[in-house]
Amino acid sequence: MDKTLAWLWLADAVGSGCQYARELLDLYPDPAELYDILRVGTEAPPACLSAHALVQLRDTTPFDYEERLDHCLLSGIDILTPDEGTYPDRLRDLPDLPLVLYVTGSAACLNGGRYAGMVGTRRPSAYGRQAAFDLSLAMAQTGVVLVSGMADGLDSEAHRAAVQAGVPTVAFLGTAIDKTYPAANAKLRTAIEKGGGAVCSEYPPGYTGRTTGTFLARNRLIAAQSEVLCVAEARTRSGTLNTVGHAERLDRPVLAVPGSIYSALSEGTNELLCTHRAEPLCKAADALDILGIGAETADPAQQRFDPAAVSPDAQAVYAVLKPTPQGIDALCAAAHLPAGRVLAACTELELMGGAQAQPGRRYIALY
Repeated sequence: MDKTLAWLWLADAVGSGCQYARELLDLYPDPAELYDILRVGTEAPPACLSAHALVQLRDTTPFDYEERLDHCLLSGIDILTPDEGTYPDRLRDLPDLPLVLYVTGSAACLNGGRYAGMVGTRRPSAYGRQAAFDLSLAMAQTGVVLVSGMADGLDSEAHRAAVQAGVPTVAFLGTAIDKTYPAANAKLRTAIEKGGGAVCSEYPPGYTGRTTGTFLARNRLIAAQSEVLCVAEARTRSGTLNTVGHAERLDRPVLAVPGSIYSALSEGTNELLCTHRAEPLCKAADALDILGIGAETADPAQQRFDPAAVSPDAQAVYAVLKPTPQGIDALCAAAHLPAGRVLAACTELELMGGAQAQPGRRYIALY
């Protein structure tokens, strides 16, 4: 029997995000052994198995999955299992690790790189979209593999930045591996796959099981694959903060882009900073330092700051910045803008390399 069939049999029975997956594998590293035990019936089944899983395991056999295995082989879908070297090492220690991971594109990028997660709201502001893209581009240009969920909004910005930089990126889906959601990201998915990146899912092709909670379940994989989790823009109640919770559970550092105090879209990120659950993410080097990537390769985009590439507010503030530090009040008066917009503009200029913060919330021009 092909051992992959036994993995498919076991994974389908316990489902995604199974809390006792690691415990089960510690008892039976080879699922074919568990099949033999249940088939013979001379030993008690593992106590950690749920009643539902046990019923399905007894009602099915690994051979029932031959058609799925053949379909994946013919469709170019890789099936990764924990006993293979291609399985992502960063997922192996999860108590709820995927027993099967379906992958399109190149599974090679799932190991051996430096990984940064970039997540955020699906309905971002122009500021959040630009911050996510620019920070992701700067990291990708140093060779960092961006990890996200290929959702609308800031997930997509991270993947697009990696594609533009010509660097592999990893997307974890909350849908079947053969379904692109949203459908508008079909071209982006193709670019990810052709660029040496990987699209991954716990859910097989043609999946028709429960869909409630599947996107939340995949968030743990984004957090686990990442060495540092970056949050560009998020509300206080969001799937993004669910990913942050997984990162905290796994002891992954969390960084957050400061946002306007007047924007509901930044309430979540600002709260992360205020409660010290995250450190500020004002430039790519903040994340690269955690990854151990030196300043000499960080933020190449900052070496060619272009005022025309920033928002009108940022252009107005940049026009009045000086080599000597100025406070927010002085910048408000000079740029004829309220404090909230000036703060947001200064943060944007920091991200793009046009300004630098000084003690006391004062700013200087860099170029």
